[in-house]
Amino acid sequence: MELAMHDNKSKAPRLSLKHLLGRNAGVASIAAFFIVCALAFTLTTHTFLTAGNLLNVLRQSAPLLIVATTMTLVITTGGIDLSIGSTLALVGALSAIALRAGAPGIVVLLGGLTLGALIGAINGYFIAFAGMPAFIVTLGTLSVVRGIALLITQGYSVPIENNGWFVELGRGRLLGVPTPAVIAIATLLAGWVTLRHTRFGRYVTGIGTNSEGVRRAGVDVRAVTLKVYVLSGAAAGLAGLITTARLGSGSSNQGVGFELAVIAAVVLGSTDLFGGRGTILGTLLGALTIAVLGNGLILINVSPFYTQIIQGAIMLLAIWLNTRIFSAQRRKKG
Repeated sequence: MELAMHDNKSKAPRLSLKHLLGRNAGVASIAAFFIVCALAFTLTTHTFLTAGNLLNVLRQSAPLLIVATTMTLVITTGGIDLSIGSTLALVGALSAIALRAGAPGIVVLLGGLTLGALIGAINGYFIAFAGMPAFIVTLGTLSVVRGIALLITQGYSVPIENNGWFVELGRGRLLGVPTPAVIAIATLLAGWVTLRHTRFGRYVTGIGTNSEGVRRAGVDVRAVTLKVYVLSGAAAGLAGLITTARLGSGSSNQGVGFELAVIAAVVLGSTDLFGGRGTILGTLLGALTIAVLGNGLILINVSPFYTQIIQGAIMLLAIWLNTRIFSAQRRKKG
């Protein structure tokens, strides 16, 4: 009898570990892939693992990390936001124009965040209250917002002065860490707490799992959905401000294809493309994997044109794996 109890106790940790790995197979796989990529570039280049290069990767990937955090919430509800790249461009271009006109940096910062949130609110209204598909709505705003940015700038870049605290938003450092990276880390932490430890996060997950059930429980599903898209738009606006500050100019051509990289990072991180399950840790690993791949391929002198091909292939692979993993889980539950 004692021997049997001892055997059961010895099996318990193994069973729990197996269960844990099973539930987080997607995150574990992207973590392993990220480590393999980092090791490969470390062995094939002399500069990848240097502090300067790693800090540069963090600085350049900050906009991706920021927007991917809120995109995780969007996709967890079962939606999608294709307008983030255009929002980034419009906010970036308008912020550059405002700075050249003499507007205070704080006004430009708050205005950019407000504009991004407003674009998100427009998306959220048509999706949540008008009942239109998220793909169609955000595809439409993608075109409209990008068109406005092109109209305002006439296709030209708008340079800004390389001084002042606004520029530090994209080029500065805080305790030796690039300011954009600090902002991205804070955003990721806020996203993790929101999704895992707040009522709002539970509503987001519930909407993706069973929207009607959440509605019948007394939750205002439309209001929650609207807030998710407002957050997505505000994050894209912040990314536009940081990008303009880092590059020293605003342009209507910024953020082209940005939405694809963000969605790839989220899906690669094992957030369920059909909603109901999101992971900020997975999103972090997915975004860093894309950033490391782009940086490492350049360091080994691979043409940047191949980078886009590789990222597209990774996105297809991620969606395929995502679909197979979560379809299998649904069949088991059923």
